[in-house]
Amino acid sequence: MHRSAPRLSRILACAAVPVMLVVAGCSSDSGDKKESGSSESSKSSASPGASKKAEPTVEPAKFAALPDPCKSITKKTVTSLVPSAKSKNGTAAKSSDTTSRAGCSWNGLDDNGVKGSQYRWLDVGFTRFESDQALGSGAKRAQQDFAKQVDKAKATEDAKKVVETPAAGIGDQASTVAYDLNKTGEDFKYVTVVTRTENVVITLTYNGAGYAGAKTPSAGDIMKGAEKAAREAVAAVAAGSATPDEKATDKADDPKSSDGKTDGDTSDDTKKSTDKKKTSAHKSSVKTVG
Repeated sequence: MHRSAPRLSRILACAAVPVMLVVAGCSSDSGDKKESGSSESSKSSASPGASKKAEPTVEPAKFAALPDPCKSITKKTVTSLVPSAKSKNGTAAKSSDTTSRAGCSWNGLDDNGVKGSQYRWLDVGFTRFESDQALGSGAKRAQQDFAKQVDKAKATEDAKKVVETPAAGIGDQASTVAYDLNKTGEDFKYVTVVTRTENVVITLTYNGAGYAGAKTPSAGDIMKGAEKAAREAVAAVAAGSATPDEKATDKADDPKSSDGKTDGDTSDDTKKSTDKKKTSAHKSSVKTVG
């Protein structure tokens, strides 16, 4: 009995060792996996942010709307360029979105009886481009359209003596395309002015012909009239299409103060006040001397 007790104790002790080792081993493995998982999770969550790059922003378009095309050319200019126009108010072109595309035209025949008649036609079209993250800024898109419109004018069917000339002082960039065209048995003089102002492209065409023996208008007169009308169209875009933010900025830049006086008015008031004080002081000194 005494011999079996120590032997039983040794067997139980040996049997307990593997159990402890297994428990310790499981505990160790569990810890390693948790740490490894945390590291991988941290890397995984950090990688999208690290690989993400800030996309470049596109410059916003300057003009958010278009002017009324039939009011973009003054009535005085219309009367001058298109005598006896059927409608001084013009005929608006059809458009499903007048904030992006609009146009107007005028035409008339000035009948001079036996001396013949003079025919004139004036047309103006506006195309506005929005800024787009994928397509680029409105100004850049307008530049691309500007080039297309110039090429289109130069490629007018049956046009003769086509001459393209850069035009200074009309918008941000402008070109004139002059050419001759025979229609209805008469020789027409044509000028198309293509101009861009920021994100808006303006295509203006002016032409004329003499009927019943009347003299054909000179290329110089047609060119001068087209450029004059194009300048007015550019001015109309700038005057009537500024965004609310730009209008607010313009108001803030206005030199007028809150009471409606300009800096010049304020200076005049200061001057008057100073003169008044001098006069008062002078009167006081005269009384003192007397």
